[in-house]
Amino acid sequence: MGKTVNSRSQAAALAAPDVSPGEGLAAGPADRIAPGPVDKAMEVLSALVATGAPHRLAELSRRTGLAKPTVHRLLRSLAAAGFAEAAEGGSYRPGPRLLGLAAAVLAEEPVLRHVRPVLGELHARTGLFASYAVRDREWLVHVEVSAPGAGLALGPRPGERERLTAGAAGLLVRALSEAPAGNEDAEAPAEDAEAPAEDAEALAGAARTGWTLDSADAGAARRALAVPVHGPDGALAGVLVLGGPLFTFDDTAAGMYAPLALSAARGIEAGLASEAPPHLGLVGAGGEER
Repeated sequence: MGKTVNSRSQAAALAAPDVSPGEGLAAGPADRIAPGPVDKAMEVLSALVATGAPHRLAELSRRTGLAKPTVHRLLRSLAAAGFAEAAEGGSYRPGPRLLGLAAAVLAEEPVLRHVRPVLGELHARTGLFASYAVRDREWLVHVEVSAPGAGLALGPRPGERERLTAGAAGLLVRALSEAPAGNEDAEAPAEDAEAPAEDAEALAGAARTGWTLDSADAGAARRALAVPVHGPDGALAGVLVLGGPLFTFDDTAAGMYAPLALSAARGIEAGLASEAPPHLGLVGAGGEER
């Protein structure tokens, strides 16, 4: 059975998961270098597409860690280029050029051509949110989501990010990225050496079983199960995540969903094997694409 995320730190992250695309210039190791104009503009764009748009200037400043005058100047430049658009009350939202570029990339991405039908079928069979996420340094980005047409908003939106420490998907990525393949006695990653004992146990369990499950913490509204998707070279290419309301996602239900999710992941892998090496993949902690 997949290992449950059961530490206090994991439970706290699940109760209020951090899934906003823009969270400041100090968010990751690569940001220790003083950011230049392009870095700042990218941070503003990331914050601009966060859930709840349009966003006011003060909110964008808080999310990016940039001064309001800097954010305002960048927004004016982005708006002039069509990447941002002014909205009511002095707020801003993504512009048509940004939306068009995103749509074009997603429509042509070879990996997602194989992911979409599999996610759609998995959602149809379970009624749950089915998403595909890839790593961006210390984050996971949900690049494709198959979701219920209506009802509780308990799943991610395309483009939303969550930290690797936020739940089952992050735990799975950390476990499989750090532990040597086939080594069931592998220790937890060095970055987790000072983590609570239950975190180390969960990492080791995830490396053994190949899938993970969020804890059934009463403070969390949703729960998710994560399984890996490997590329033709055997490296981790992404994570398939199946999630839904906590009250319908007990351990018994998870035991039934896991084989379906694992089978879906194998379906995606079969599609990837027919492609040239995919370019939509995990980005390591140092920023290089794997």
